[in-house]
Amino acid sequence: MQQTLKKTNRPKSERVVQGFIIGFLLLFTLTCLLPFLNILGSSFASSSEIATRTFIIIPREFSLNAYRYILSTPTIFTSIGVSLFVTIVGTVLSMILTSFMAYALSRKYLHGRGIFNFIVVFTMLFSGGMIPSFILVQSLGLIDSLWALILPSAISAYNMIIMRNFFQGIPDSLEESAKIDGCSDWGVFFRIILPLSLPSIATISLFYAVSYWNTYQSAILYINDSAKWPIQVLLRQIVIVSSGMNADAASVDVVPPAQSVKMAVIVVATLPMLIAYPFVQKYFVKGAMVGSVKG
Repeated sequence: MQQTLKKTNRPKSERVVQGFIIGFLLLFTLTCLLPFLNILGSSFASSSEIATRTFIIIPREFSLNAYRYILSTPTIFTSIGVSLFVTIVGTVLSMILTSFMAYALSRKYLHGRGIFNFIVVFTMLFSGGMIPSFILVQSLGLIDSLWALILPSAISAYNMIIMRNFFQGIPDSLEESAKIDGCSDWGVFFRIILPLSLPSIATISLFYAVSYWNTYQSAILYINDSAKWPIQVLLRQIVIVSSGMNADAASVDVVPPAQSVKMAVIVVATLPMLIAYPFVQKYFVKGAMVGSVKG
C-alpha cells in the first residue's frame, strides 16, 4: 500500500521522464529486433512473396525450400561438425591458456610483470599482418589442418586483460590464507581463484565461442580442402551459387530463390549462438561489469 502511494505521489515531471525513457528503450528494442524478425520471416517465405513484399515478418505462405536446399548440400553436416570441433576445442584451449596467463600477470610478485603486460598490450596495437601470419602457419605445417583455425587465435589479448583485471579484484588475503593452510599455487588457482571467477569465465568463454564459430578469414587463408571447411565458408559458397555466381559447384546443389537462401543462411549461422546465450546470460551480466564495482 505504501509503495503504491509512493508511486502515485511522485512528481509529474519524474513520471514523464520515466515514461520517455521506457518509450525510448522500447523503440530501441524494436529497432534491433525487427531486422532479425524480417530475416527469419523472409527465410520461410515463398519466392513470389519475396518478389512482391519488401518487409516480411509473418509470411502469407510458408516455404521450407531455402532450408531444404541448405540441408541438402552434401557437405553441410561435415562443415557443422568441423565448426563444432573448432568451437568446442578452441574455446576450452583458449580458456585454459588465457586463465593461466591472466592469473600469472595478475600477481604483483611476478618478476617482469610490467614487461609482459606491455608486450600483451603492444600486440593489440601492432601486428605482423596477414602475410607474416600465413608464412608462420605454413612453416609450422598447419596448412589444411583444423589446428590452423585454433592455435593462431588461442589467446586474445583483450580477453586476457579482462580476466586479469577480474583476478586482480579478488582480495590477496584469500590467497594468503590458503597458503597458510598449506595450499600450493596450483591449489590456490584451482580451489580459490577459479570458483570465484565463474562470471568472468562464462563471459569470456562466450566471446571465444562466438569468435571460433564465426571463423571465416582464417579458413579461407589456411584451408584448401573443402571437406574441412567450417560452416561459415560453406554458407558463403551456398549464397554465391544461389546468386548465380561462380563458385565451387561441387560443394553445393542448385537452387531456390537467392534472397530466401541468404536469409536462411543468416538464421543457420546465428541460431547456435542464440541457443547457447541463455545458458550463460546470468554470468554474462556479472562478467560484463568486471572492474566497475568494488567491494
